[in-house]
Amino acid sequence: MSQVQQMPTDGTGVLLSDPWLEPFSPALRKRYAAYKEKLDELEAHEGGLAHFSEGYKSMGLQVDENGGVRYREWAPNATQARLIGEFNNWSHTANPMTKSPYGVWECYVPPKSPGVCAIPHDSMIKISMTLPSGDSIDRIPTWISRVTQDLSISPIYEGRFWNPPKEQVYQFKHGHSTRSSEGLKIYEAHVGISSPNMRVTTYKEFEEDVLPRIKKLGYNCIQMMAVMEHAYYASFGYQVTNFFAASSRYGTPEELKSLIDKAHEMGLTVLLDVVHSHACKNILDGINEFDGTDHLYFHGGAKGKHELWDSRLFNYGHHEVLRFLLSNLRYWMDVYMFDGFRFDGVTSMMYTHHGIGTGFSAMVYLMLANQMLHEIYPNVITIAEDVSGMPTLGRPVYEGGVGFDYRLSMAVPDMWIKMLKELSDDQWEMGNVVHTLTNRRHLEKSVSYAESHDQALVGDKTLAFWLMDKEMYDYMSDLFIVHTLGGEAYLNFEGNEFGHPEWMDFPREGNGNSFAHARRQFNLVDDNLLRYKYLNEFDIAMNWLEDKYKWLSAPQAYVSLKNENDKVIVFERAGLLFIFNFHPSQSFADYRVGVEVPGEYKVILSSDEKKFGGHDRIDLNGRYFTTPMEWNGRKNWIQVYTPSRTALVLGL
Repeated sequence: MSQVQQMPTDGTGVLLSDPWLEPFSPALRKRYAAYKEKLDELEAHEGGLAHFSEGYKSMGLQVDENGGVRYREWAPNATQARLIGEFNNWSHTANPMTKSPYGVWECYVPPKSPGVCAIPHDSMIKISMTLPSGDSIDRIPTWISRVTQDLSISPIYEGRFWNPPKEQVYQFKHGHSTRSSEGLKIYEAHVGISSPNMRVTTYKEFEEDVLPRIKKLGYNCIQMMAVMEHAYYASFGYQVTNFFAASSRYGTPEELKSLIDKAHEMGLTVLLDVVHSHACKNILDGINEFDGTDHLYFHGGAKGKHELWDSRLFNYGHHEVLRFLLSNLRYWMDVYMFDGFRFDGVTSMMYTHHGIGTGFSAMVYLMLANQMLHEIYPNVITIAEDVSGMPTLGRPVYEGGVGFDYRLSMAVPDMWIKMLKELSDDQWEMGNVVHTLTNRRHLEKSVSYAESHDQALVGDKTLAFWLMDKEMYDYMSDLFIVHTLGGEAYLNFEGNEFGHPEWMDFPREGNGNSFAHARRQFNLVDDNLLRYKYLNEFDIAMNWLEDKYKWLSAPQAYVSLKNENDKVIVFERAGLLFIFNFHPSQSFADYRVGVEVPGEYKVILSSDEKKFGGHDRIDLNGRYFTTPMEWNGRKNWIQVYTPSRTALVLGL
């Protein structure tokens, strides 16, 4: 009888699935020990990880059942503090705060009368603090759930007390998505750009106009960008100023809740693009220098600055910073019913300042975050934006991994852009395409994509732009091979499903504050006279075909052919036979391809169909019979017609 190997409890469990990591076992043990030490500390002093991550229920502005408001804020450098706002005519004496030994300030604002809050809903509010120097500073509360901007007065955001009457609070009709993390087809979307209008699109418009499009296209997951409040619209949401506030540009918190609830009703999973890798350096409407020091939430000095991003870097080793960030994740899950997160900038967190040399602080944070989320929310999905390929990132924490469900395959879009920029069609290397699409760690799931928002940003042409002078169905083959060969999940950036012709460029000083390129022109795909409809139809067919055959959750494909002269790639996955002819001009009659399973094969999909803008060169009713003779390492072969620039799928 074979012995079942026991899972080690020292963080080296990952070696069971990858023995090649053995030389790194001392580092794995050390990392896991650092994680365990912090976990035990939270158990001993904070009532455990789950309780510790509920800081949003006790910090910031909390309304009790009588209408009283308790306000708590961590600001150890301050010598005095008071709550000021429209409710007390900005008085510096009406609502003084007291300081705990841990540097947490607190005050209580009693109700006007039983059940009547003394602070009006949506009124402006701030904390004012006195520094050791005697100077006074005003700040927006760090845990604030709503900030607004009135550009006619000032570009600086104002904190608001969000406490709508009970009848106006959105009541969720649906819980979290119960979809497993298998077979994710992700639609990456930015609410503000989600219409052809030359203005910011709203949560309500997205709910009514875009959600039905996403559902029809066959995507089962939405990744929402730029929801966490950011003062600078052109930052694409990556310079976060207020971590607990949903961006007010697009509407109210209740309207965002309605959007998410509607997505759940449609069977869609909703992920938040969470930015915990860095923070905006704004002081007046951000959390930088909140208590007058540069090292409250961030590292002090140069270590706390990301020179490339011009932003601040969190001190993940600090207890209160962990409370803030872990509670931030719980807040978006509990209050808005998001189903998980795409963590931005994970590579920067792990290496640039927080690698092995600095006590694993960022890694411990990510492990705690994944452990907490997966423990409390069984169907949660976490995705790491990582370019490094760090091993164990996508393995469970109990094995010694970092705990993410997926990592983004960031080399794939870079490959396409490089090929299109630097090589003519006949120079494309099939081996390179296959290697890039299949070069991922065994048992760590990847999200594959041809292009995301990064490629659509100004300064880089979109894939559709590069292919403008070619046939649209060239693009179909590129997308389709990424979908079928590239990973265990697939991602598409909003508008790319129909080959959106323009780059992204947000209103800014350099372009006269124009919205011309800060929108998605869905009117193009709705116009039957234009060619965009063809790619859109192919995207629909591709996604719904995956829904039926489930290749994303099948084992990695077996690639039987990478022919550099013919420009043909052949592989099998999920019981289907995929044949890609990337040759710019050469079609092949009776092309022999290997296949493992014998039988009568029929056409499942051809990118050459008329409805996809093709030439209908393939008989959709054709039948292909296998011959039991080894070919390209497979037990059988069949002969097929493979037109140039065409993707073909056969199945039994």
